[in-house]
Amino acid sequence: MDGDFEKALDAVGPRLRALRKQRDTTLADLSTETGISVSTLSRLESGARRPTLELLLPLAKAYRVTLDELVDSPPTGDPRIHMRPFIHNGITTIPLTRRPGGIQAYKMVLPAGVRQEPDPKTHEGYEWMYILSGRLRLVLGEHDVVLSPGEAAEFDTRVPHWFGPAGNESVEILSLFGKQGERAHLRAAPKSANG
Repeated sequence: MDGDFEKALDAVGPRLRALRKQRDTTLADLSTETGISVSTLSRLESGARRPTLELLLPLAKAYRVTLDELVDSPPTGDPRIHMRPFIHNGITTIPLTRRPGGIQAYKMVLPAGVRQEPDPKTHEGYEWMYILSGRLRLVLGEHDVVLSPGEAAEFDTRVPHWFGPAGNESVEILSLFGKQGERAHLRAAPKSANG
């Protein structure tokens, strides 16, 4: 095997571990989702087991990444980022950040015509959302509000919350989410001594 191929294979284990940590998933949870034993997953992450296509395909599916992203194929020189959207509960989510940890950015598209009864949930984290288009109904604790394009909301996700389209049109949202409760902070230039 050539050196570049060996390096790519050696890098798969740390990349798999980083993806799992970024998603705050245990080896046991990943084993349940992929059907790969905990010991095999652990050996893959540590580099004690060579990755095979048979193992990488279910992991790529579980992490919602391409095989190229798992094995870190060489860059093509193209600066564009090709993030892969995924659909969960009818909502299309496009990740806009790649780095593990910290605040994650997403564009979310809630389809038109999906009328649901609010079913507030809680989880660890802090969310900031900005409405790009459409009208969003946000149920947050005792509050029930409708947000229009250009409006934003931020909240601790440990407060029971739910959101969905407020009308018969789809809604597009820019969302910043900190799993450990990080807030999005805007940095402003300090005032000058004269001003």
